[in-house]
Amino acid sequence: MPHAPPLGPLLRQFAAGSALACEPVDQGLLNRGYRLRTTLGRYFLKHHFDPETADPAAIARRHRATQRLADLGVPVAPALAGRDGRTVAVVGGHAYALHPWIEGRHRHGGQLGTGQCGRLGALLGRVHAGLEHVMPAHRRARAEPAESADPADTFSLIDELLARVRRHHPADAFDELARHRLLERRALLERHADRRPPRGASVGWVHGDFHPFNLLYRGDAPAAIVDWDRLGLRPRAEEAVRAAAIFFVQPAGTLDLPKVRAYTRAYRRAAGATPSQLAAAVHRVWWERLNDFWMLRWHYERGDTRADLQFPAASALAVWWTREYDAVCEAFAD
Repeated sequence: MPHAPPLGPLLRQFAAGSALACEPVDQGLLNRGYRLRTTLGRYFLKHHFDPETADPAAIARRHRATQRLADLGVPVAPALAGRDGRTVAVVGGHAYALHPWIEGRHRHGGQLGTGQCGRLGALLGRVHAGLEHVMPAHRRARAEPAESADPADTFSLIDELLARVRRHHPADAFDELARHRLLERRALLERHADRRPPRGASVGWVHGDFHPFNLLYRGDAPAAIVDWDRLGLRPRAEEAVRAAAIFFVQPAGTLDLPKVRAYTRAYRRAAGATPSQLAAAVHRVWWERLNDFWMLRWHYERGDTRADLQFPAASALAVWWTREYDAVCEAFAD
């Protein structure tokens, strides 16, 4: 098994019995996870190796936050404490955490009925409201919203990526689509450069990465929100819009707007958000999508192709969203 975790020391530290089976979990782009079965039960073992989020003290702070959310009734899978009372074990310079195994499956928006879409929005609203209770208010008061993307920087990036596409031989279907989308996006940005939004709205505590692979369902009900590595301070309504753009994107790169409407209405009620806040968030996330090329940067700069399958729909969405801008705003703010 590649990158096999040091099970002996870890299981002794967590007092979790002896290992019977350990299998890598395929899903997840930034950290490694393992389905672990021991003489005492079933667990999810997480190896934190993303440099941006792998600091043991920061991981422990996130663990305390999720435990407090669990105490409020939010469906999460809090990390288990070891013999020393800590939820993070550092072995060989690597940080690990052990969670109870949650039986369930991931579901995208196409698998959810309208009522379930409302339940999803209400869940994210509960997360945002709950985080306001359990996270430090003084840090929120000091946080500054981020500047929106500068199109001048994006034009330079587009030129760099186009040069990388041209240098890739032999050219394949991904190269052809990448070139088409880069040229298309440059034309869109030239047309809409005067619509750059101002600095974002006030920030709040957010999950930071709320999407189908980080939510487990048992039957029709959400069983656990997982992967809190991006927990942080950002505009809350923007997380709601980003999540909808992932859950409800269709293969052709459109959004299922009736489902978006059901989701957003429930989110606003649970989070106490206003239609104007959602409309402003739609504009900022639309602009973000026009200027964002992380999938192509992974492919051409890092040689990492794990996000390639997402690129066709995600890149088409930016074009469709621009064309249907008013209808998208109405779905989120209705």
